[in-house]
Amino acid sequence: MSDFLIRRSDLRDTSWTPTHLPDLAEGHARLKVDTFALTANNVTYATFGDAMKYWDFYPASDPAMGRVPVWGFATVTASKVEGVTPGQRVYGYLPISTEFDIQPIKISPAGFMDGAVHRKELAPIYNTYIDTATDTSYDADFEDQQMLFRPLFTTGWMIDDCLMESSNDVPETVVISSGSSKTALALAHCLKLRGHVDTVALTSERNKAFVESTGLYGRVRTYSDADRLHARGLTAFVDFLGRPSLTADIHNALKDRLVRSLVIGVTDWEGNRAPIQLPDPQPEFFFVPTYAATRAKELGAETLNKRLMEALVSFYTASKTFITPVHASGETEISDAWTKTLDAEVSPSEGLILSL
Repeated sequence: MSDFLIRRSDLRDTSWTPTHLPDLAEGHARLKVDTFALTANNVTYATFGDAMKYWDFYPASDPAMGRVPVWGFATVTASKVEGVTPGQRVYGYLPISTEFDIQPIKISPAGFMDGAVHRKELAPIYNTYIDTATDTSYDADFEDQQMLFRPLFTTGWMIDDCLMESSNDVPETVVISSGSSKTALALAHCLKLRGHVDTVALTSERNKAFVESTGLYGRVRTYSDADRLHARGLTAFVDFLGRPSLTADIHNALKDRLVRSLVIGVTDWEGNRAPIQLPDPQPEFFFVPTYAATRAKELGAETLNKRLMEALVSFYTASKTFITPVHASGETEISDAWTKTLDAEVSPSEGLILSL
């Protein structure tokens, strides 16, 4: 077997390292990675790997290196724990590796969690493995869409909920940077369904035509237009780009109309992220697990999950009109896909689905 390793101080320095798993320990299960999606979201995981502990999910033997997590499907190949059986197929958070071992806990017909010591302090949403046989939102015809969008749509849906359901200052306009990114598209889809929110996408000149073609946004502007941006009524800025100079342009252009400024990711991962003094409201980092836990307490976990899953399934169908899955397999293809994702060379109309 082999692991895809990334130097934590240089995301372009990658290698494939042969590894040999020890004999399976009691209370553990071994999973084979079947297939997974690779998006700009995974670059965010690597960029914030230390600050947000993303490197901690699958530690590398060399602490200078890391194993970036991805979302996809895996199959249990061996198990020494009751209730987890070989052949069981699950969806969840995976390393880019041939196989990996976990310590299943909270086992139920719905799936299980990894109770490994090094993961106990990490967000439960990332430690959960969902059994495809009992997952009501699973559809074999939409596996590609599930890998590409389930975590990203969840983020977009939670942002929509935060802005429109959990805010005292509900915005009439939402400005979204990196408008071609998959999470931004998911958010725009949710906002469009509300029917009364003006959405403004900010994107590069190169991606403008694609963003317009999705029909998800009320307006599409390039980054060069940001300092001259106009918005209707109370406005929120949702930032997937992570470029402080753009944030400053938005804050200064919108002035007192801006009521929320949410930081989600950093598609501009190599840009200058030195802080710039901004007028209020100050940007707030939106962390999905924290927000989801709060909303689950307010609404009840079952109600929250039901709403989310219904919206998710409908988006799978909608996304087929503007995202085409592109499949590749093998170590060389995965390495190339990582580099292309870092360099933002993957067409926004494509979604990378990879396997070893």
